[in-house]
Amino acid sequence: MTTFSSFILGCVLVIGIVVNGAEARPRAFFIFGDSLVDNGNNNYLATTARADAPPYGIDYAPSHRPTGRFCNGYNIPDLISQQLGSESTMPYLSPELRGNKLLVGANFASAGIGILNDTGIQFVNVIRMYRQLELFQEYQNRVSALIGSPQTKSLVNQALVLITVGGNDFVNNYFLVPNSARSRQYPLPQYVKYLISEYQKLLQKLYELGARRVLVTGTGPLGCVPSELAQRGRNGECAAELQRAAELFNPQLEQMLLQINRKIGKDVFIAANTGKMHNNFVTNPQQFGFITAKVACCGQGPYNGLGLCTPLSNLCSNRGQYAFWDAFHPSEKANRLIVEEIMSGSRDYMNPMNLSTILALDAITI
Repeated sequence: MTTFSSFILGCVLVIGIVVNGAEARPRAFFIFGDSLVDNGNNNYLATTARADAPPYGIDYAPSHRPTGRFCNGYNIPDLISQQLGSESTMPYLSPELRGNKLLVGANFASAGIGILNDTGIQFVNVIRMYRQLELFQEYQNRVSALIGSPQTKSLVNQALVLITVGGNDFVNNYFLVPNSARSRQYPLPQYVKYLISEYQKLLQKLYELGARRVLVTGTGPLGCVPSELAQRGRNGECAAELQRAAELFNPQLEQMLLQINRKIGKDVFIAANTGKMHNNFVTNPQQFGFITAKVACCGQGPYNGLGLCTPLSNLCSNRGQYAFWDAFHPSEKANRLIVEEIMSGSRDYMNPMNLSTILALDAITI
């Protein structure tokens, strides 16, 4: 560890105590995106993109019941909340999100959505990205009524934000069916450029709404998830075109974030290379304690990769040894490994800095 890194981590330990003592409340946390980070909004919507039936949530403590998270247990936002010393954020649509609970933050994510409005149209009633941002504005109005506008502005400016979106624009749009409308409109490289330009507009809007520390994750290894192995893979090999899509998208996303930061003059947007993190599991699962990164723990068909997890699905007993929980989503164990990299990963994984460094710097400046 470098001297600078040691100094920064020391500041986390020393100043973090002072800040927590003074504020008596961890910083707020806001989440936007798709099913990888949805923690139950879709439970309140008439949509097929839901995870509200067993065995989803089988390892979720303490209830061990489904919550709407597309996981056997904790998802990435839950684990980041734990690192912040905070309770998990509630779904924005939950009627229980009121009063002081609002000050913890809110989760606006909705399974099935993408960067583009036409992504996931088969799921009908989901909260598309433009609507998630509208709800964020509505949230701020609600909090202003509770604590006043100046305090609300401070709460939002000092909050941590996580956004995870983009994978569905490929699997539930461009590659959803042969000769899809988007694939007829754009060759893949041009489609990726279009996605990046549209994503930039969303991130600029997020900045206008007050977000000042935003973790932006890339897509995972799209062609290697059990669903795509079952439908498009050959002889257990990852689906090449979907892998190519991720390989085009992730570097361009990172460059776009760095360009926005240069324009703003501050490191507002942090690129989290979750694709690289997850590719580590895919290429060498045993190194991370998994017995497989091809077969989902819960599902049916080849690789347990067809459809969502249901009470009638095949279900593994050793869930901590599977990189994938269902056809698309990481297991809690995989989520924990990803969050470890988000917290302390090198610049290869977290650019321009990891979350531990962010927390230390913000403890000094806030």
